[in-house]
Amino acid sequence: MYNLHIESSQLRAVQGKRLVFVTNNSTKSRADYKKKFDGMGISAEEEEVFGSSYSAAIYIARILALPPPKNKVYVLGESGVEQELQSENISYCGGTDPLLRREMMPIDFESVASGELLDDDVGIVLTGLDFHPSYLKIALGMAYLRRGAKFLATNTDSTLPSAGALFPGAGAISAPLVAASGQTPLALGKPSQAMMDAIEGKFKFDRKKACMVGDRLNTDIQFGIEGGLGGTLCVLTGVSKKEEFLVKDAKVVPSAYVDTLSDLLGKSKAKAEAST
Repeated sequence: MYNLHIESSQLRAVQGKRLVFVTNNSTKSRADYKKKFDGMGISAEEEEVFGSSYSAAIYIARILALPPPKNKVYVLGESGVEQELQSENISYCGGTDPLLRREMMPIDFESVASGELLDDDVGIVLTGLDFHPSYLKIALGMAYLRRGAKFLATNTDSTLPSAGALFPGAGAISAPLVAASGQTPLALGKPSQAMMDAIEGKFKFDRKKACMVGDRLNTDIQFGIEGGLGGTLCVLTGVSKKEEFLVKDAKVVPSAYVDTLSDLLGKSKAKAEAST
């Protein structure tokens, strides 16, 4: 959807609507997105970005609120997660630590089993999209879960769309821990309503006067429907295709859809949902 952001900015200027950029991409922080928007000439403030990393940080700091010292977070993810944890003054380990970007050595098995490689203050395992996964990282995550750490995920998207193709998403990073531990993480990105509640709490908006715009049915559109928003708009430039929701008994059906977001500029081409 990056090619639509300029149009999004124009749409806000024309219609006077407040936009909140909600993303499941945990690899970038709000500050990272602000820099990206600035580079694209898009008028957006850092506070208008609400990512899954920020959602997780808010949940950990303000809702879960584990008592110290056993409230450190072990991260399977990139710098976007780390930046947002820092913004909430949350201690963490793992993440982009270069010492963990290596093969698992025989001595590591003993060190993990004995607890020598573990941080006793870790009380949370947080997974996100990690471009440098390793067996060692997964082994440490499993060890912390076996010790009783809470299991959270920035999001559990199965795939990541990029360069016109699909790649493993954040859900592929948490999957080994799910299989090994038998536990399912609490996901804090779309379509989790924990994220919707956090957004509503911050922006104080009327859900019935809000519309979720996105290109993925099982995250964006489901997020808006389950959140009780006034409408959902599927843009057919991303992952989901209209054939998926125009069929009979489709599980997730948007209120309307457009071929491109630019259809909303000037002459509207929005189509009503299939059931009408």
